[in-house]
Amino acid sequence: MPRAKSDKDRKIFVLDTSVILYAHNSIMNFAEHDVVIPITVLEELDQFKKGNDTKNFEAREFIRLLDTLSKDQMIHHWTPLNGKTRGFFKVLMNPENSMNANVIFGEEKNDHKILNAALHLKQTEKDRRVILVSKDINLRLKAKSLDIHAEDYETGKIKNLEELENTGKYVLEGIGQEVINQIYEYNSVEAKHVLGTRKRKANAYYILKSEKNSVLAYYNAEDNTMERVDKKLAYNIKPKNAEQTFAMHAILNPRVKLVSIQGVAGTGKTLLALAGALEQRRDYKQIFLARPIVPLSNKDIGYLPGDIKSKLNPYMEPLWDNLKFIQNQFKESDKEYQKITEMVNQEKLVIQPLAYIRGRSLSNIFFIVDEAQNLTPHEIKTIISRAGENTKIIFTGDIFQIDTPYLDSQSNGLSYLIDRVKDHPLYAHIKLEKGERSELANLANDLL
Repeated sequence: MPRAKSDKDRKIFVLDTSVILYAHNSIMNFAEHDVVIPITVLEELDQFKKGNDTKNFEAREFIRLLDTLSKDQMIHHWTPLNGKTRGFFKVLMNPENSMNANVIFGEEKNDHKILNAALHLKQTEKDRRVILVSKDINLRLKAKSLDIHAEDYETGKIKNLEELENTGKYVLEGIGQEVINQIYEYNSVEAKHVLGTRKRKANAYYILKSEKNSVLAYYNAEDNTMERVDKKLAYNIKPKNAEQTFAMHAILNPRVKLVSIQGVAGTGKTLLALAGALEQRRDYKQIFLARPIVPLSNKDIGYLPGDIKSKLNPYMEPLWDNLKFIQNQFKESDKEYQKITEMVNQEKLVIQPLAYIRGRSLSNIFFIVDEAQNLTPHEIKTIISRAGENTKIIFTGDIFQIDTPYLDSQSNGLSYLIDRVKDHPLYAHIKLEKGERSELANLANDLL
């Protein structure tokens, strides 16, 4: 189909491989503007199409989508995207330019070929705005050094991180003393006596303060009541502050099937989740504790020496440390100590990389996903969508401690989850604010 040339207001977006591996349908999210895929991107996607990771799924789905969109047309010509409100797309072969990024940066690499595609469009489409879209910050900086406008892929990014930070816990002052007394005496009170006309958020936690004292409370949306929250022991682990108390309440609450716990290192996220799981071990067939593997320098773990177990042990060790800490709350002769060893030996409690568990059925499972900020929104969705009957999922992580190169605090899966699912009756979110490892650890978090 011939390319329409009348509308000069339509921009041309050049997509990098990182955008497609983040969201295979990204090509459809540029409104009426046009999209160009450098041939180098297709070559890189070809290397990702085999495997079971999310990036492999995204690569395969994009290739299928491109094949569907192109139909019988040649993809190096402008081809319409589906829908009257959308623009066109094409694949751009490696062009000849007066400016060559390989020469400018002194190295021939795929990133520079993608920059050359954008440079070519700037030279040949002078009346139109060309924008490189990449989740690779370094590539965006290189583009800007060549006077190419560059942007991150914004679809799905969380706009208001401050609102995200304040989700789940609220402090209300000036509460009447009689209301506080009633909560202490009867363990609950009608929500209207506390919240009045304020918006009611399912499974939200509150610190209610009067002039004399305060109480920790939870909004039960099903009963429309404000319930008292007490510090509860879980496998001999006791919450040390209000936020940990709220987190433990959510973990132990059978009405809540999905929990996210956000907090910096040392705030007790994983420890509380695991202790709560062990406390409820009789209610579930298995406990899974998993985390994504983010290798050093983002290289595949295959380059590390040794067998697969020795390769993975360093990544799983923090999870085993939490389990050992809980176990050491008891003497070796105690049945609780022995029970943990028995559960591990019988695979009632499984600690594994997330990739090993992702494809399994999640029925009757207590599933803890650690370091969830290193997952994409699609990975979070995939995990939750596999939940069967009597499954509870806990995601823990720190949205500001990202270890993968193409995610940030606004685009990672944990932020996406908190933003999209807040206020749902099956979901609770808690932010842990105070480090509880030691005074020395708090010094590092606060001052260094």
